[in-house]
Amino acid sequence: MTKISNLIIQRFKELEVQMRTIQMVGGHSDDHANHEQFYAWATSALNVIQGSFGTDSPHYVRFQKEMSSISNNLVWTNHFSSICGIFLGAKSDIDGGYLFDIERSTSGELFGDLVETAKSALAEGHHTVATVLACAALEDALKRYAISQGIQVEGQTMENVVNALKSKGLVSGAQKSLLSAMPKVRNNAMHANWDKLTPQDAGSVIGFVEQFLLTYF
Repeated sequence: MTKISNLIIQRFKELEVQMRTIQMVGGHSDDHANHEQFYAWATSALNVIQGSFGTDSPHYVRFQKEMSSISNNLVWTNHFSSICGIFLGAKSDIDGGYLFDIERSTSGELFGDLVETAKSALAEGHHTVATVLACAALEDALKRYAISQGIQVEGQTMENVVNALKSKGLVSGAQKSLLSAMPKVRNNAMHANWDKLTPQDAGSVIGFVEQFLLTYF
């Protein structure tokens, strides 16, 4: 689990504790949440939901909708319960591992940019630069995918990660055969054995990592 994942999970836990300390005031017929405590919590809760899921997510949209229906700062019991329920739903998704899907999506975008840079370098005749960039993207993508599948990758070489993915049946067919050749190219690229790299190596890695990102990210 990444440091960012741990921080987000911890923040949701802290906000759940804070939520449960919000006092209800008034009488039996007009119970409402202490508005200072509520808004201090709700602002932070909305922020972490937005940061985790984005503004288009159901959690964020529903939270915002419930907040906008509050008038005169009076958070009646029904509003309070609904808003808390939305927050707990978001927390449940985070605790259930949905955050990894977010990370994989974000990672796919970042890796995609790196691959595009590699393609541009190859088109300009800089195949060594292209190979280094593509290999960096592939190695990180493989490790992130392995982590999402419960495989320990810390301190492992790319070859070890590839073998672990193959042994668990997470890559197969033509992809499995192509992947077996990638560690050698990666080692030449990262250890500055650039005389051993060819434009075909660069094209092979770029093509593979593009397909891998489309399949898994």
